[in-house]
Amino acid sequence: MGDGVSGLQPQEYLLGSRPPKKQPRRAAYVLPTAFTSANMLLGFVALLQAFQGALQAEAGDLGVNDHFTIAAKAIGFAVFFDGLDGWIARLTNTASDFGRELDSLADVITFGIAPAALAFVWGVLFVNSPIQGFGSHVTRAGYVVVFFYALCGAVRLARFNVQTNPASKSSIRPGGKYFVGMPIPAGAAFIAAAVFMDGAPVSSFSFSVGWLIAVSIVGLLMVSTWRYPSFKQISSSKPRSPLIVLILGAIAIIWAWPQPVLLILASAYVLSGIALRLGGLVRRQKRSRPPAQIQEQQVG
Repeated sequence: MGDGVSGLQPQEYLLGSRPPKKQPRRAAYVLPTAFTSANMLLGFVALLQAFQGALQAEAGDLGVNDHFTIAAKAIGFAVFFDGLDGWIARLTNTASDFGRELDSLADVITFGIAPAALAFVWGVLFVNSPIQGFGSHVTRAGYVVVFFYALCGAVRLARFNVQTNPASKSSIRPGGKYFVGMPIPAGAAFIAAAVFMDGAPVSSFSFSVGWLIAVSIVGLLMVSTWRYPSFKQISSSKPRSPLIVLILGAIAIIWAWPQPVLLILASAYVLSGIALRLGGLVRRQKRSRPPAQIQEQQVG
């Protein structure tokens, strides 16, 4: 006769330990893939809209360009979907190597190539140079800078995949509080927020030069080893009423003043890594001081 516990033969289960997690159905893997596909679609739309905006401006219409605005919105929504696909994959236990690679390929298009093209046609292509013939040099610099941004984004994604690969010697703990280097969606969000703030193509020479410097800094921050806050450690399985209130408040503020608020939020995240770096340097400098010197300063 059987013992009435048919199929529960593993020794680990009989000793009272937890049974292995039930593998999700194959259909569950479609959900995060669908969000990744939506991410890629929005990047493709942003790229096409950037080209259409350039054609409109080339025809002589240098006012507010709806195509540039739509491209910026598409990148912004793609940032939202990019966060959702990873969250859903972790929630449904459907994270996989295939999903990670597909997500990286989509990010190269949506957060690398599309923002680079938008940054160029909006901020460089239609600049009026105060010096005759000098505008061509700015255009050439624009080609170099936006390619540099796209290249840094691809390197950032490749490094992240290596670090999160369990077989890699340089792997990092999942769910950490910080990213190593600024994530590429944050860089794309900064470019999109700046374009969304004013959809008219840039004509000021000085602003264009500053814009190229800002895009270059964003690229450098992506390939740097500076820490940036990660929100993956926030658990959605526990009730967090203060967090819900903050999220709802942020949504309300963005709804009321979308353009300045989104630019402030994107800029604040870009600057957060710089602030963390400077704070770490100050703390290390204080630790390196001998105790006697610190006491003398306090007495004086």
